[in-house]
Amino acid sequence: MGVDGGDAGLLPAAAIEDDGSCDVDALLARVVCEQQRAGRRVRGLVMTHPEGRAGCASPMVLVDVETLDEYLVSQPLGRDSTSCRADLQGFARASAVLRRAVGETPDLVISNRFGGLEAEGAGFRAELLEILAQGLPLLTVAATRHLDAWQRFTGGATVLPARDDAVAAWIARSRA
Repeated sequence: MGVDGGDAGLLPAAAIEDDGSCDVDALLARVVCEQQRAGRRVRGLVMTHPEGRAGCASPMVLVDVETLDEYLVSQPLGRDSTSCRADLQGFARASAVLRRAVGETPDLVISNRFGGLEAEGAGFRAELLEILAQGLPLLTVAATRHLDAWQRFTGGATVLPARDDAVAAWIARSRA
C-alpha cells in the first residue's frame, strides 16, 4: 500500500523518502519550479540552507513557494550542541503558509518535511491534517526513520523513492 510509488488509496498524498541518496530539498525545489512553469498553482514551503549544509549547526530557513517570504526555523545552538535546534516559534510563523494554502485550494501543496516534530504531534501536524482532510494533493519528505510515523499518520499514503521520475509519475497520477 503506497510504498515505492504505488497507488495511495484515497489520499492524494506522498512522502519522498529521504534516505540520504540525494538532496531532497533540491528535488522539492525542482518540483515546485516545474509545476509553476506548467501553470499549476503550487503552495507551501521548501527548506533552504543559506550558509550551505555545514553540518547540523547551519541555519535552516523555510521559503514560501508563492511569495518567497523566508522563515528562520532553527536556533543557533553551536555545532557541539546535542539539543534539538528547531525553533518552534519559527515553525509557528511558517505554519500560516500551509493554513493559507487550505483556503486557496491549489493544485499541489508542498511541505518541506514530515519530521520528528510531526511524528511527535507538533510541527505542521495540524496543518497537514487539514490539507489531507480537504483532499488537496500533498507532497512532502520523510526521513527513513519517520516513514512508519508517516504511514500511521496518513493511513498508508504513498512513499516515493527520491527520484525525479518517481515524483513526476506520482504528480501525474494525482492530477488524473
